[in-house]
Amino acid sequence: MLQARLTISGRVQGVGYRDWTVATARRLGIAGWVRNRLDGSVEALVVGEEEAVGRMIDACRGGPTLARVDAIDLDPVDLDVLPEGFEQRPTE
Repeated sequence: MLQARLTISGRVQGVGYRDWTVATARRLGIAGWVRNRLDGSVEALVVGEEEAVGRMIDACRGGPTLARVDAIDLDPVDLDVLPEGFEQRPTE
C-alpha cells in the first residue's frame, strides 16, 4: 500500500475540487480524505495500491474543469492505522 499526502495549489477552492477528488478517489478505490486549507490550497491523504495512487496523483494534476492546478507537493506518510473509504473533511 502506497500512502501520500498531497498539497495542491492554484485555483483549487470554490471550483468543486473536493467533490471531484472524493468521486475520483472512490472510483479508483483510494482511501483517505480531502480538505481545503486556510492558505487557499487543497490537502489530500491518499492510500491505496501503487498503480491506483499514481493514477490519482495524475488526475489531481488536472482536477475538475474549473480548476487550475499550479503545483502538487507530495509527502510520503507511514500510517499505522489506514483509513477506510474516502471522505471530505472540514477546512483546517
